[in-house]
Amino acid sequence: MAVPKNKTSKQRRNTRRSNVWKLSAPALAKCTHCGEYKLAHRVCPSCGYYNDREVVKKDA
Repeated sequence: MAVPKNKTSKQRRNTRRSNVWKLSAPALAKCTHCGEYKLAHRVCPSCGYYNDREVVKKDA
């Protein structure tokens, strides 16, 4: 039966656990129509364009 030879310190234990919960920021892409940043493969929330076509009507 595997038994640890030495006690694991709190710092070593917490360092090991800290990398599990890191979240990455979403990758943003520039809209080709208006230049605003948006999520990739989604309609631009500011102008309503996707793939250089108007998908959602936006009032100016």
